[in-house]
Amino acid sequence: MIFLKLGGSLITDKTAVSAVRPRILQRLAGEIASARAQHSGMQLLLGHGGGSFGHVAAAKHHTRNGVKTAVEWHSFARVHAVMTQLNQLVIEALLEAGVPAIGLPPSAFARAEDGRLLHISAAPIRAALDAGLLPVIYGDTIFDTVRGGTILSTEELMVGLTAELRPSRLLLAGETEGVYDENGRLIPTITAAAYDTIAPALRGSRGTDVTGGMASKVKEMLALVDIYPTLAMRIFSGMEAKNVENLLLLNNAVELGTLIHFTRKKLTINNSHL
Repeated sequence: MIFLKLGGSLITDKTAVSAVRPRILQRLAGEIASARAQHSGMQLLLGHGGGSFGHVAAAKHHTRNGVKTAVEWHSFARVHAVMTQLNQLVIEALLEAGVPAIGLPPSAFARAEDGRLLHISAAPIRAALDAGLLPVIYGDTIFDTVRGGTILSTEELMVGLTAELRPSRLLLAGETEGVYDENGRLIPTITAAAYDTIAPALRGSRGTDVTGGMASKVKEMLALVDIYPTLAMRIFSGMEAKNVENLLLLNNAVELGTLIHFTRKKLTINNSHL
């Protein structure tokens, strides 16, 4: 079982509004199709970020902080609508590449409590996989028992699904090569023991990102490998052709990007969404 996320900064222009990168999206769909064709037994869950679709709308309406009034609920629905719009573009690219993909809106099978994931059902994902389909999820508006409504990122949703689906790998394809240090050099590996050293270099994403950017991603991933030590995670660039395909197939590309893995040192993260 593999979890693959296509970052919002990769498939959209995050400095614009609702602007997809059609050529990149088409190429990535083709790489996923090729990997599936070469490995017919591949179990893959695909997710994608919101980029210039969801993040811009969510930042405008402060949806992640909570939803109470009629105006805020209207904004909640609009954020969901633009994320559905982006998801449809991803699905169409995959179908055009020959991949039987189906979009699954997390708002229908996940619930939050005060901004944290409370419950998520893997049943629709399992049903899609059993049917030979590629399930595609995304960061979405979520009903919240405390805040009324909020937004959860693709990573937060994948973290919640890990306990049931037990992926062996979690691949995060973005616009950048991986995680960089303060001097702009790629960090090949990150562990909990090394987190304090690299923390100053972690900053938010380029463009608008209501779910925390790179710093949030690294924290979530480190906490996750602490719970599931056999899980291998990699943050890498999807801008270069064949990177996604090679990592899905483990074709001489295992050194790409930044590997996040387990060490015995425990990591304490304040305000974690785990």
